[in-house]
Amino acid sequence: MESLVNGGTVHKDIHEELTYRDINDSTENVWSVLYSTGYLTRTGRKNEDGMELKLPNKEICSLFVALIEKWFKDTTSKDKARIGKFFDSFVAGETDVIEEMMNEYLWESISIRDTAVVKQRKESFYHGMLLGLLKSRGTGVIRSNAESGEGFSDITIQMMNTGIVIEVKYAEDGKLEKACAEAIAQIKEKHYEEGMKDSGVKEVIAYGMAFYKKRCMVKLVD
Repeated sequence: MESLVNGGTVHKDIHEELTYRDINDSTENVWSVLYSTGYLTRTGRKNEDGMELKLPNKEICSLFVALIEKWFKDTTSKDKARIGKFFDSFVAGETDVIEEMMNEYLWESISIRDTAVVKQRKESFYHGMLLGLLKSRGTGVIRSNAESGEGFSDITIQMMNTGIVIEVKYAEDGKLEKACAEAIAQIKEKHYEEGMKDSGVKEVIAYGMAFYKKRCMVKLVD
């Protein structure tokens, strides 16, 4: 899905005789039904049944994004207490709790193949996952890539008296500590915290978060 939304293609075995009733028989059947109903278009063949598929236009791409977001919100809303604890740990500065829970989410929900892309898109993947988890709580004003200080911070959360800044990095070499340090250095260099205070927030808590495959490390900016 990520490849399609970003303009790429997928290779799948397609069975054109399938109908909506066949979707639940196998997750692979979804691709055949999407193709037969026009939500995917063929760009080539790899064998008798296998096809190279892509999204046909921007309208359907937008629909896919909306459906994925809705699925994510529906899934996370079933676990409100857990999501609430995750969000509250950012407000409380509990890096150990954030780290533990984020690692649990990573192990439960992703495959390392999800991040088999260039570094920038890897960071976007984890950025999007974290943003979705935080937004599902629905507290405060949560922004992505918002202007702050002298740059654009990955995620900001603004409540009445408290602001939160989060910078996400992908540790290409697996060195999470180093990647966290890079995130913290960027927060300080770009004055993200000062940018939030200029908007009237009294207290700002800033985090550097590093990811590598199914692992996460969280550090507070001192």
